[in-house]
Amino acid sequence: MAAKTRGGLGKGLGALIPAGTAQPGLRRVSMDAIVPNPRQPRSVFDPEALQELADSIREVGLIQPLIVQQVPGSEDAPGGPRYQLITGERRWRASRLAGLQHVDVIVKEATPQEMLELALVENIQRSDLNPLEEASAYQQLSDEFGLTQERIAERVGRSRASVANAMRLLRLPEEVKDALVTGQITEGHARALLMLSDEDEQLQALRAVLQRRLSVRQTEEYVRRLQVAGSDTTRQRTRSPETEALETEFRESLGTKVDLYRSRRGGRLVIHFYSEEDLQAVYDRIVGGDGGERF
Repeated sequence: MAAKTRGGLGKGLGALIPAGTAQPGLRRVSMDAIVPNPRQPRSVFDPEALQELADSIREVGLIQPLIVQQVPGSEDAPGGPRYQLITGERRWRASRLAGLQHVDVIVKEATPQEMLELALVENIQRSDLNPLEEASAYQQLSDEFGLTQERIAERVGRSRASVANAMRLLRLPEEVKDALVTGQITEGHARALLMLSDEDEQLQALRAVLQRRLSVRQTEEYVRRLQVAGSDTTRQRTRSPETEALETEFRESLGTKVDLYRSRRGGRLVIHFYSEEDLQAVYDRIVGGDGGERF
């Protein structure tokens, strides 16, 4: 008994165009009869790469047919039916550059949601989308079609965490997004900046990354230092003089860094030590030194 295949598009375009089978929807149509997919998630097409593909198409032709759907109501249009791209816009653009007048297409029927999903899957499989284009497509699936992150992940063959992390990039300031799209920073840098909740701090960190040419790991460390500094500043603004005085007394008595946090329901006292000797000294001051060395 044949195994049942899972629904969805995670398996890729092979599920839409089975390999090695005749295509009943295969037609040869005029380039002028094809219009782009309005839900194409890709917005940036590298001119140099497009020209290279055009040169290849001019030499050997368009090997893989475009996938289109017939525009409803265009059957009686002058010059024949019109078709809307589902996938293959890069190949369509390159074919125009190559001067092709007609191309092979496979005609399919697709809902608006399926058009977006198919275009997204194709671009993901070809690694053609920049991180923000991919994130925007996920957001569009969520906003326009009510898909949850779990459902989006299932449809495009990604993990839910991968989809969630991608969509978080859309929260970044425009200046950070521009740096990501133009290749000044990587997706790893951008995700590190998301650890900061304040937009001004995100922009401060971005400037540091660009000026110092920080690696992703260095950026993560820089962000952590900003977080600690911000936490200390907030803590200093909200603490009373009495708490400050008590903390100073603890610090002087114990001979090490001490953090005192107080609230209406209690609080906590954090005593820092940096070696076994420091811990022994703190122990002696609090418990007493009669028991000998413990550490």
